[in-house]
Amino acid sequence: MTQPGEAFHRRDGQLWCEGVPLAAIADRFGTPTYVYSRASIEGAFAAYAAALHGRAALVCYAMKANSNLAVLNLLARAGSGFDIVSGGELARVIAAGGDTRKVVFSGVGKTEREIARALAAEILCFNLESVAELEMVERVAAASGRRARVSVRVNPDVDPKTHPYISTGLRSNKFGVAYEDTLPLYRQAARLPHIEVVGIDCHIGSRIAEVAPYLEAADRLLDLVDALEREGIGLSHIDFGGGLDIRYRDETPPAPAELIGAILAHVDARGHGGKTILFEPGRSVVGPAGALLTRVNIVKEGAEKNFLVVDAAMNDLIRPALYDAWMDVQPVALRDGPTRVYDVVGPVCESGDWLARERPLAAQAGDLLAILGAGAYGMSMASNYNSRPRAAEVMVDGDRVYEVRRRETVEELYALESTLP
Repeated sequence: MTQPGEAFHRRDGQLWCEGVPLAAIADRFGTPTYVYSRASIEGAFAAYAAALHGRAALVCYAMKANSNLAVLNLLARAGSGFDIVSGGELARVIAAGGDTRKVVFSGVGKTEREIARALAAEILCFNLESVAELEMVERVAAASGRRARVSVRVNPDVDPKTHPYISTGLRSNKFGVAYEDTLPLYRQAARLPHIEVVGIDCHIGSRIAEVAPYLEAADRLLDLVDALEREGIGLSHIDFGGGLDIRYRDETPPAPAELIGAILAHVDARGHGGKTILFEPGRSVVGPAGALLTRVNIVKEGAEKNFLVVDAAMNDLIRPALYDAWMDVQPVALRDGPTRVYDVVGPVCESGDWLARERPLAAQAGDLLAILGAGAYGMSMASNYNSRPRAAEVMVDGDRVYEVRRRETVEELYALESTLP
């Protein structure tokens, strides 16, 4: 699996993505611009598919990480399913040519309209997260004359030791059904006429860099599978979720083959090797494939701190401000001369508008910087705060570059608004 930087490399001091220099992309498309590597995305997905070769299995890309249609279309062509959390994401799957029969619908707040549209699209299943949701799905399915395929997202109370905002498998989190409430919910679901129980699901969080938390959650999940089968409730699939970390700085996450091999060994040892196995990777598929290209506008030197003020900001990449996340910042062209320690900040009117802190860089106004590992939760979390148009997105395919989302204009930001008469 590629890591941040591997899709991006230097030639004669210049940073390239595949066969294209980033400076040429900035000249053609401006900045800030998200740059993605097709080879990196396809290679990362292929690592999951290869680890599951020969098994009844489905990889469902967690599209909240990056929902650009070009990204989705590449993965659909590769045979990917999709893990969605909204009706809007379902619409994107369809627009990108994805197979709705390979879609699992997660999320704690599905609406009746979203459920009805997903039923009409014949998705693979709904991952239920509460009793109230089960009752809602039954009601909508009955009104449409359909049966809804469901699994229950179990909250196994496993601590993945990650950032509290992206931990999803603890009792204190809003996600999933409490472990002790799972069997009663399955019993209720099995009695409903418009519900078909097909699977079980869990997702314990994001940025998980060890196999052990996955195995702990897997064992708890398999205990429930055994208990359900003793009650005559058979399942066709087991979904172990996603959340595998990438290397932003010095992390050493396991490769997909290591993680999947360990989980499959547990599945086989427990006698469930005949069931279809699902995984829901997101960050690990697209994170290393992306970089945010930005230009230094102002070099501001102060008594206590020095700042590189760039044209990207927290509205373009919120991970540092939201999660205190470390992102690798690299000059596009290496510059001779001494380095100074800078905070890399944007023009947004917030003290929290920073992209990197205390980085040794040799830079001047006009220089290009690349923020690596930005393919996941970058553009998908971008906003128009301060009435800033969102960045362009481009996909590099060998020595070719495709604009897969043009930069917004300021006029488009208020096109849906109106003044009072």
